[in-house]
Amino acid sequence: MLAGKRILLIIGGGVAAFKSLTLIRELRARGASVVPVITQAGQEFVTPLSASALAAEKVYTDLFSLTDEAEMGHIELSRDADLVVIAPATADLLGKMANGLANDLASTILMATDKRVLVAPAMNVRMWEHPATQRNVAVLKGDGVLFAGPTEGAMACGEYGPGRMVEPDEIADDIAAALMDGPLRGKHILVTSGPTHEPIDPVRYIANRSSGAQGTAIARALSGLGARVSFVTGPADVDPPAGVKVIKVQTAREMLEAVEAALPADGAVFAAAVADWHVASESTSKIKKDGSGSLPVLEFAENPDILATVSQLTVGRPKLVVGFAAETDDVEAHATAKRKRKGCDWILANDVSPATGIMGGTENAVTLITDAGAEVWPRMGKDEVARKLAARIAEALT
Repeated sequence: MLAGKRILLIIGGGVAAFKSLTLIRELRARGASVVPVITQAGQEFVTPLSASALAAEKVYTDLFSLTDEAEMGHIELSRDADLVVIAPATADLLGKMANGLANDLASTILMATDKRVLVAPAMNVRMWEHPATQRNVAVLKGDGVLFAGPTEGAMACGEYGPGRMVEPDEIADDIAAALMDGPLRGKHILVTSGPTHEPIDPVRYIANRSSGAQGTAIARALSGLGARVSFVTGPADVDPPAGVKVIKVQTAREMLEAVEAALPADGAVFAAAVADWHVASESTSKIKKDGSGSLPVLEFAENPDILATVSQLTVGRPKLVVGFAAETDDVEAHATAKRKRKGCDWILANDVSPATGIMGGTENAVTLITDAGAEVWPRMGKDEVARKLAARIAEALT
């Protein structure tokens, strides 16, 4: 996926720096070469020796190294790469980048480079939410800097919230997407994700427990193989991936409109957990209790069937249409019947009964159903499911 690509990896000074070693291993496993640069603060968390051993490359640390400047120099180092990556990107490094400061090797490289830059922020939640950090992030995004994360999670300081560095495999996916080199290069893939929210009144809605994690992982994996991805997402719990076109919707009807607007596409993956019904007569005012003990009566109407609509197009149908079947019993039988009824090419069936922990969880166990039959995949992380599916899609479209 990244064969022949050269990544300049700047390792900042944060607790998440230990993950940079895993990132080096992941990038090399995908065929890339990695040249590490470690800031002075970064060396408090990882050693140049460990980074050098994993990268099989010399590690650079000092702007004023006479030997390094004579042999390569920070100017050449900043440009002898396909992509510059900062992981972890601390608040200090983001601030230096946004304000054009260059007082050490890392910041000087960032000022001198003519290559794209991708950052993976990692810091305390209060630091991430601080107005100064958010101003710097806005400046950097305006400058074209790419962001991988951050995500929400527990932190070493004991707090919980946004600011946690995304996992190394996700950063590697975003790196691949930034380089847009892979078997799906030139292909346009449409992906839907997340739940839909069907309003009852201005403050209440009907939804389901879908987190959007699987659809997000699929979009990231497809982008990592070089595809141009249009990502139509309902109100998900997870952030959309970097490097894709994000279209946010609320309802099933809005999702259908967004899907139709995103066509034509070479392939489409419908991972969204779309509500089957919406309230036929949505109230324009909040429904209140009247003290009588009587319950409000809600009348429902069917939502549009997005998967069937696209699968049965006579003009502009994607070459490959993939659906999902979230079932709680007779999973394979129901999914096989659904594939035939909807008219899609593949269905990924999964058991979302409460005991599995799959709905809203981090793992999935799917059965791929095609016209050739059913193929059971072992239970694995949703990112692994996404990569496996993306590879199969690449085989089918190339």
